Amino acid sequence: MPSRTWGLFLVLLLAMIPGCNNTLNPLCGSSRPVPVIGSLSPSTVTFAQVQQGFTLTVNGNQFVSSTVVLVNGKTLAANVLNNSQLKVKLTSDVIPGPGSVNVSVVTPSGGSGDVGCSSGGTSSALSLAVN
Repeated sequence: MPSRTWGLFLVLLLAMIPGCNNTLNPLCGSSRPVPVIGSLSPSTVTFAQVQQGFTLTVNGNQFVSSTVVLVNGKTLAANVLNNSQLKVKLTSDVIPGPGSVNVSVVTPSGGSGDVGCSSGGTSSALSLAVN
């Protein structure tokens, strides 16, 4: 077998290995990265602000247009400004009273099929203080 054919065979073999690193798998082009959350702005708000509805800015990286925000387990649509910042409006429908609120971001899986690619996922959570 010519060396070029062996190279193609090796690439296809790697593509079939579950959990294969997406950077090595040429079939993972449509997979989405796991989002990373870095900070919240503001990190503390009053419940009066929540009752009026306020916009929370979430900073991080690897956000895509389908990334959403989870606030205490409730999924909220986000306005993704770019791959490192998104905004979400929070109201008393989502935050019923003062306390600590867990905020994370989720990117749904997309288009990678069953070819050994990971796609999407949930970030770690940060805490928003509501006084």
